[in-house]
Amino acid sequence: MTNTLTEPSTTTNAYRWYVVMLLTLAYVFSFIDRQILSLLIEEIKADLAISDTQFSLLSGLAFSLFYAIMGLPIAYFADRFSRVRIIAAGIAFWSLATVACGLARNFAHMFVARVGVGVGEAALTPATYSMLSDMFPREKLGRALGTYSMGAFLGGGLAFLVGGYVIALLKSTPLVDVGLLGTIRSWQFTFFIVGIPGLLIALAVLMTIRDPRSQAVVSTAHSPAIGDGLRFVRAHAGTFFFLFIGFSFFAMCQYALMNWTPALYIRKFGLSATQTGYLLGSILLVCSTSGAFCGGWLIDFLQKRGRTDAAMLSGIIGAAFMLPSAVGAALANNLQLSVALLVPAMFFSSFPLSTSAASIQVLAPKHLRAQIASFFLLVSNIIGMGIGTTLVALVTDRYFQDDRAVDSSLAIVIGVAATACLLLLGFGRRYYRASLAASVSRGS
Repeated sequence: MTNTLTEPSTTTNAYRWYVVMLLTLAYVFSFIDRQILSLLIEEIKADLAISDTQFSLLSGLAFSLFYAIMGLPIAYFADRFSRVRIIAAGIAFWSLATVACGLARNFAHMFVARVGVGVGEAALTPATYSMLSDMFPREKLGRALGTYSMGAFLGGGLAFLVGGYVIALLKSTPLVDVGLLGTIRSWQFTFFIVGIPGLLIALAVLMTIRDPRSQAVVSTAHSPAIGDGLRFVRAHAGTFFFLFIGFSFFAMCQYALMNWTPALYIRKFGLSATQTGYLLGSILLVCSTSGAFCGGWLIDFLQKRGRTDAAMLSGIIGAAFMLPSAVGAALANNLQLSVALLVPAMFFSSFPLSTSAASIQVLAPKHLRAQIASFFLLVSNIIGMGIGTTLVALVTDRYFQDDRAVDSSLAIVIGVAATACLLLLGFGRRYYRASLAASVSRGS
């Protein structure tokens, strides 16, 4: 039997980019569904009677832990079976779980629903990375992954904009009648609005995308077994240690900014949830989406000039520029200055999505790409989203013991995490170059 993985040249350029755009749209809604929570922080805290730390578990650990854990078995199946069906099923599942968030009556209900969102979203990114890597040649992969990565910030921006609009719209209607489901609060209804469209996207993925890998004729020699990905990671332990942990600290900065900036502006500068939603939504839509694309473009630019470590170098550049602007935005005592510094902070904080994805996909063998991407997402989401988001809350609740000190907590966590990122990625570049040279020589 021969391996008939479809080569990029056999697929039309228009179709490849249609796939990118549809999967980017799915990624947009995945971030809307996960990010909408942070804008509703004050309403949810009040109605469910929870602390900042408990809220951080909903926005961080409940989502990230199960997102990361379920990514491993899902990625294993994605390397063997139809990635399109796996992606479509995941979109439908997380969309229904988002709707379930709107039915939550207490902390436990919301925690379980957020777990469901994480489990469903675990199906999207590893399978997408793997599929796009099969469809695009290496010299164009950075732009494809950069475009897909833009979905995170389009989704985050739309979550703030849509959330702000819905809050304003329903401000005079605190209770909403949803028929057989009874009466719910307006913040709960917001989850219905952002969750239901995902079901249509799932159907579109299933009906209009074909997997470039023909499952009927995949070579037995290239059918990955459980553990093959781990063996590859162990064989390049130094490279993956610096790569996984370095980019995870970068992700910690990104998630800290996205999850706690709404609370910062509401508490420190007295903005309403609607004002905060419009402000942050606009910044994410313009700055973060362009940053994600520019991160991917920078990889391709450096790679064409012979930099084999282009993805890691792009990550270093992003972290170096993000660090001072993010810390400054958190500590500024003037709203206009804070916003001015937040603009470059959000731009450069979006770099790790495309840079980490490209560095892993270029290095990993074709038949292990989804598995190795899931290993990275396991580490990145536990460190970046789970620990990072909660760490800000713990410093606020336990050290400062003052909700208004979220600015100092945010600056401390970002400052430490960004410095660690720069050191780890800097030391890891030579390991990465050596591993890539070894993989190329073996024809991986």
